[in-house]
Amino acid sequence: MSRFLVSGLALVAALAVASCAGAPASTAPVTQSPVVSAVATQADRPDPVILISIDGFRPDYLGRGATPVMDGLVAGGAFGPMRPSFPSVTFPNHYTLVTGLHPDHHGIVGNRFTDAELGVFTMASKESGFWDQAEPIWVSAEKAGVRTGTMFWPGSEVEIHGVRPSRWEPFDQSMSGDARVDRILSWLDLPADQRPRFETLYFDIVDSAGHRHGPDAAETRAAVASVDASIGRLVEGLKARGLYDRTLLVLVSDHGMAATSPDRVVWIDDIIDPAALQIGYGGAVLTADPAPGREAEVQQKLVGRHPHMECWNKADVPARLVYGSNPRVARIVCLVETGWLTATRDRPVTRPGGAHGYDNQAPEMQALFIAHGPGVIPGRRLTDLDSVDVQPFLARVLGVTAPQGDGRAEDTLPVTTH
Repeated sequence: MSRFLVSGLALVAALAVASCAGAPASTAPVTQSPVVSAVATQADRPDPVILISIDGFRPDYLGRGATPVMDGLVAGGAFGPMRPSFPSVTFPNHYTLVTGLHPDHHGIVGNRFTDAELGVFTMASKESGFWDQAEPIWVSAEKAGVRTGTMFWPGSEVEIHGVRPSRWEPFDQSMSGDARVDRILSWLDLPADQRPRFETLYFDIVDSAGHRHGPDAAETRAAVASVDASIGRLVEGLKARGLYDRTLLVLVSDHGMAATSPDRVVWIDDIIDPAALQIGYGGAVLTADPAPGREAEVQQKLVGRHPHMECWNKADVPARLVYGSNPRVARIVCLVETGWLTATRDRPVTRPGGAHGYDNQAPEMQALFIAHGPGVIPGRRLTDLDSVDVQPFLARVLGVTAPQGDGRAEDTLPVTTH
């Protein structure tokens, strides 16, 4: 039975996580089905394809009066909540969306982690070695002769396997949403032999507002409305250029957002001396290595169940989380109850807000998927969609061969008539 079923607009909790796939280094092409062969000629393909990420956007932000443009895309296209990968944080999940691999397989295992040879990775890291365990869709497209342009996407500023997008921009958080839209529209004004056929666009203000104020705050709603208006500007710009009816818009998010409070804190100090840990990442998910000489203490005091948190040695992380085999994953991984935060007494949680990084099956962590454009079935409602399914979908509609990942091309066949 297909993993996609007709459903309502309400946020649907994910049912199950697909089992872990094999080695990500395979160069086998994404599986093609007889349905795909109907889009065999270049003339049948959408041009351009624009992948839009709205960081931290929950599917249930739709339909509340702040998103008339996106609500229209939902009505005329395919929509569903989408399960992110664990940990449900920004950089791992953005790379999952464009590689079709879980973080454990593509190597960007957190927003911060340590590689034995390269050192510490942060969200500012540009060294190719951090990124080359996988091939993002813009690299696959460029190899196939399809020009690409990336407006802010993790990894897009880096030369990966010797390839960069034809057009790309270094991340500038101060650049407004409208300015970002205008930039990718300007690329579509280039001569045909320079114009990208695949573009990415990234918005971060919904995530920022959600962290600062919480997912249900007026400020977050205002950020949602601002992004919706910017997408409306993109739609009108495409129409003015006579491109709208040929454009496939794919709107996604990397994760959702859960409300947090100073009243919901797991104090590390109450479990173990924080000096016994080399903490890689904290808050909604905790990853850590034992400090030298304190391994036995960490095993005794930290590993196991605690109120509102459970910690494992990396080899014992539940298989459903698809996490722990990559050497970059810290030795201890802790799953925190949704809505709770880990903290130490010297760096306490002082105000309500929002966070992500939790169990990727939690309803609050669910991400967004909307597809609208040529061949997309209007009104199609999807369930049990996984973020690893986006890359094979993009490869299919672009007509390029991409490395086999953890997703399946056939899982997104119900999106289109082709």
